[in-house]
Amino acid sequence: VQLQASGGGLVQAGDSLRLSCEASGRIFSTYNMGWFCQAPGKEREFVAAISWSGGYRYYSRSVQGRFTISRDRDKNTVYLQMNSLKPGDSALYYCATATVYGSTSAADFGSWGQGTQVTVSS
Repeated sequence: VQLQASGGGLVQAGDSLRLSCEASGRIFSTYNMGWFCQAPGKEREFVAAISWSGGYRYYSRSVQGRFTISRDRDKNTVYLQMNSLKPGDSALYYCATATVYGSTSAADFGSWGQGTQVTVSS
C-alpha cells in the first residue's frame, strides 16, 4: 500500500487542522493505521492509531482529548482532526500502516508515506 498525507499548514495556537492520509491499494481496509510526528532533531513520535474497522483507537497522552483519528474505508483515507493546536505540536506528520496493533513504536509501523508539515505559531 502507498500512502499520501496532506492537510498540513501554518496556523496559530488554538486553531484546528485536519490531516488526510489517502491510500492506494484495494486492501487498505484491512490495515490498522497510525499517525506519527517528527520535529527537527527529535525521533519520530506516536500520535494516534485506529483499527482496521475504525472501532478502536488510541492516542498519545500529549494529544488525548485534542486530536481525533478516524477513517473512511470507502475513500481509502485516514484522518487526523487536530484541535486546540499548540506550538509544541509543530512537526512533520506521517501516516503509516500498523504491523502490531496496540504498539506506539515506529518500528511496528510500515509503508510510511511522505510527511505533511504542521507549524503552529504562538
